[in-house]
Amino acid sequence: MTDSSALDPEDRKIVTLARSARARNGVPEGAAVRDETGRTYVAGTVALDSLRLSALRTAVAMAVASGAKSLEAAAVVTDSDTVSDEDRAAVRDLGGPETPVLLAGPDGAVRATVTAG
Repeated sequence: MTDSSALDPEDRKIVTLARSARARNGVPEGAAVRDETGRTYVAGTVALDSLRLSALRTAVAMAVASGAKSLEAAAVVTDSDTVSDEDRAAVRDLGGPETPVLLAGPDGAVRATVTAG
């Protein structure tokens, strides 16, 4: 478990944004990513009949669609105890293998920090 109060303020911000997206949209996951310029992209789970994306992959897609060249960090708020390989791969594709991915529970407490690699 990571003490959320010890997080960098910018990392705490993306966890808060991810938590807000999850709650606001009533979806299983919320995510946020921060690009190389400090811009943030926030998303929730997409669950359509024809399209299914995790919140983290949606946030990465939003960053790419908005012209981001890299990622500094990512956060996902979920009930899950792990970040899926597919989610880590999406972060790695844009941010590189060392990009930190913060995994937080629905209460916003960061449970783990993993790398995209």
